[in-house]
Amino acid sequence: MQQLSDLVFVSSNTHKYQEAKKILSSFGLEIQFLKLELEEIQSNSLKKIALKKAKNAFLKCQKPVIVEDDGLFIDSLGGFPGPYSSYVFKTIGNDGILNLLTRNRKAKFVSVIAYCDNTIQKSFEAKLDGKISTVQKGKGWGYDPIFLLENVKKTFAEYDKKNNISHRFKALKKFSNWYLRM
Repeated sequence: MQQLSDLVFVSSNTHKYQEAKKILSSFGLEIQFLKLELEEIQSNSLKKIALKKAKNAFLKCQKPVIVEDDGLFIDSLGGFPGPYSSYVFKTIGNDGILNLLTRNRKAKFVSVIAYCDNTIQKSFEAKLDGKISTVQKGKGWGYDPIFLLENVKKTFAEYDKKNNISHRFKALKKFSNWYLRM
């Protein structure tokens, strides 16, 4: 059986790590952090991207790893930016997304947690439905200031219990349930 502290969260995004650390600690898991820029394949599949990144991360650190890939999928834009969310955020940001939308603002966040060690490669996916606000609200990172929760009049950036309901929480919960039983 593996030591729980041997698990490494690999990302170039410290915000993701901080959220993952808080969420996983609520399930009794401790993680280490390795800040690495991982090659990201071009794919329409978050799962394929995350699994490839996990495999590359494992090869670099030779410890059990998890990586997270996520995306914002906007219905009226045919699921765009989806797996290209990070690039789109860096290039046009939240203002650019807001300028692209007119009526249908329905959207979802999708998170894929990918695990890799020397024998196992597995992924865990979760989503959270919502919509895109008309203006940015609150202080948060990424798309949080424009993502409105379904049936709540607050953006992720304004919602103090984000880590209890997010797409990342749901995917990490699935991972934790599996990991603690393996």
